Amino acid sequence: MRIAITGAGGFVAKLLRDTFSDIVAIERKDSEETILEKLKGVDVVINLAGSPIINKWTQEYKKLLISSRIETTKKIVKAINQSDVKHFISTSAIGAYPDNIACDEQYVGYGDDFLGQLTKEWEAEANICEKPTTILRFGVILGKDGGALAQMLLPFRLGLGGVIGNGKMMMSWIDSADLMNIYKFVIDKKATGVFNAVSPAPISNYTFTKALGKVLNRPTLFPLPEFVLRIIYGEGATVLTGSKEIYPKALSEAGFIFEYPTIDASLIHLF
Repeated sequence: MRIAITGAGGFVAKLLRDTFSDIVAIERKDSEETILEKLKGVDVVINLAGSPIINKWTQEYKKLLISSRIETTKKIVKAINQSDVKHFISTSAIGAYPDNIACDEQYVGYGDDFLGQLTKEWEAEANICEKPTTILRFGVILGKDGGALAQMLLPFRLGLGGVIGNGKMMMSWIDSADLMNIYKFVIDKKATGVFNAVSPAPISNYTFTKALGKVLNRPTLFPLPEFVLRIIYGEGATVLTGSKEIYPKALSEAGFIFEYPTIDASLIHLF
């Protein structure tokens, strides 16, 4: 099976390269004609395009967040619709959901903040695809060699890790191995629709902080005030301070079994 991916330089793309043997990279600069040529013989397209969400959200960076997702998805969908590709899997995020409410895929609508509206437009472009389409809404991806966890490791290993604010905000996460198993599952089952790529056990920031400190055998005594994150990231700090309690009901009902469903199991696996 041949798989084409956009966003080939990112962390998830690296995981996919390690998981699947026949990968074709589609670059953002590729023209529609180039993409069509690359799609010859391709069975599945995985769309990972998008500039990093954790950054300072200036007005210019917001425009980049939008264009890197919407315009790239629009271009790849147009090419797929003219190809023999059998399955399109597009990325989205649990930022689609509002804060401070437990949600699964049955929730109708989107959050009314920037992330909610961004995911709404992003998914709308993906759903223009005329081939069987799957949308995976990512939670926080835990992996040693990239993603959010890799950025947290240095301060924790130095004994400078701590809760964010009061630590009560909920975090919906996924072990990197389970994320790859989700890709295998939806491809094998030809599963379509929206799936939350998150563990069935969301946790508070406090619980995550203590679990990571324990597995690294480091203290977690230094809380990080939310205002510090707002100084660093501006409005983008909401990615770190928002509370997302999200459940993978659609995956569970489809028969997917998580290998690392709890934070302790995941961190032990990773470290």
